Amino acid sequence: MIRAWLRRCGRRRRLIAAVLAGFGVLCGFIAMRPDPGSTVLVAARDLSPGVLRPGDLRPAALPHPPGGAVRSAAAGQVLATPMRKGEPLTDVRLLRTFPLPAGTVATPVRIADADAAHLISAGSTIGVLASWGDGQPAQLVADDVTVLSVPTRAKDDHGALVVLATTPAQAGHLAAAQTSGRLSITIKPHLR
Repeated sequence: MIRAWLRRCGRRRRLIAAVLAGFGVLCGFIAMRPDPGSTVLVAARDLSPGVLRPGDLRPAALPHPPGGAVRSAAAGQVLATPMRKGEPLTDVRLLRTFPLPAGTVATPVRIADADAAHLISAGSTIGVLASWGDGQPAQLVADDVTVLSVPTRAKDDHGALVVLATTPAQAGHLAAAQTSGRLSITIKPHLR
C-alpha cells in the first residue's frame, strides 16, 4: 500500500513540488509582512493650540509610535502647541502635561488686543504691560515670560487668552493687574 502511494506521488511530484513551493512563499510572506503597529491618535487636519474637539483627531496605526502617544479620549483637552495633519498626538502636547521650566507655573491671562495674540506662538518670549486708563503710562507687570499656548478663541470672547510660564510672584502680579486694568504685550526678538 505504501509502495502504491509512493508511485502515485512520484507521478505527481511536479504538482507536489509546486504546492510545497507555494506554501513556502506564503509562509515567507506572513513572516515578512510589516507589523500593523499600535493605534494612536493623529491630527485629522492642521490644528492650532486650543481645546480639542471631536473630529480634530483620528485613529491611525503606526508601526513605531512615539513615546507618550495618546491612544484615546483626547477631546476636551487643551492642545498646547500647533500640530500638522497626520502628526501623532503625544502627552507633552497637552497643556495638562506640558513640561514647564523649573520654578514656573502655567498662568492664563487675557490680552486686550486679540490681534496682538496672532503675532505670538508657543515658545515666544514676551513682556506683559498693564494700563488702568487713568492717563498714566502702562507698567511692566511681567517680563521675559515664555508663551506656552495661544488657544483659539470663541467669537464672543473679549481679547485673547494666552497661557504663560511665569514665576508664582509674576502670576500674582498678573492676576491683580488684569482684575482692574487692561493687559497688552511686548514681543522679544528671538536671539540666536
